[in-house]
Amino acid sequence: MLPYLLSLPALLVTAGIFIPFVTAVYYSMLRYRLSLPQFRRFVWFQNYIEFLTDGRFWYTVQVSLLYTVLTVVVELLLGLGIALLLQRSTRFNNLAAMLLLLPLMVAPALASLMWKLMTDPNFGILSYLLNVIGITGFHWASDPSSALFTVVLVDVWVYTPFIVVLLLAGLRSLPRQPFEAAALDGVPKTFVFFRITLPMLLPYILTASLFRLLESIQQFDIVYAMTQGGPGNTLTVFQVESYLQFFQFTNVGRSAALLMVLWAITYFLSSVFVKNWLRLRERAHGAA
Repeated sequence: MLPYLLSLPALLVTAGIFIPFVTAVYYSMLRYRLSLPQFRRFVWFQNYIEFLTDGRFWYTVQVSLLYTVLTVVVELLLGLGIALLLQRSTRFNNLAAMLLLLPLMVAPALASLMWKLMTDPNFGILSYLLNVIGITGFHWASDPSSALFTVVLVDVWVYTPFIVVLLLAGLRSLPRQPFEAAALDGVPKTFVFFRITLPMLLPYILTASLFRLLESIQQFDIVYAMTQGGPGNTLTVFQVESYLQFFQFTNVGRSAALLMVLWAITYFLSSVFVKNWLRLRERAHGAA
């Protein structure tokens, strides 16, 4: 009886995930608008087929993937650089690592509202500082040409500390013997980084990349709080587009279908990352 009781929480979590998932699949196969409930009907995969010739859908895919690639790449590069600077366990480095955690303690939606105030073209402090150094007419999130840059900047500010924490933990857990041997042999630091540090750190990099990729491609808080998907449809990433389809256009079927496409993309990307991570772990065990 005890094993069944111990597995009960896992069964409850599975049911809590499975029931909303099946519900979303069901609604994605309906032609259903909240404003016209009398015309609700089952259309099978028609919503998905219509995506193939829908320019708005392909623009959503494009902007979502672009946002994901930009945020993950920038945060990984910054996070790795900062983690390398803080690798030595000194009092100053430990204090700096603690201070870097502050953005993670702020809810993304609140952080976005704070950045929205700071980047306001009329009274924002960042707009004022740009004017001081001679840069005028930069409208941040209210301009289609700079809206993506602005939300990526906010995302980087919020989530780079997450990358730093993971990579710093990985760096400080690496075995010291290869580095001590390289130092005794006078091996150049660039060689040590690219041939020793980076390969040993790669599983941590993949783990951090996977977590950030899954979060970025499903991003809603920052984009919606900063721009509501605008200006126009500039930043209608998957979650924002699905939200607008449901609450603004009352199109339940299309909204659910968008979320199912997002799930399929997320599942594919996470599978690729996990397979590579397992391959790296097997290679490391084989080398050991």
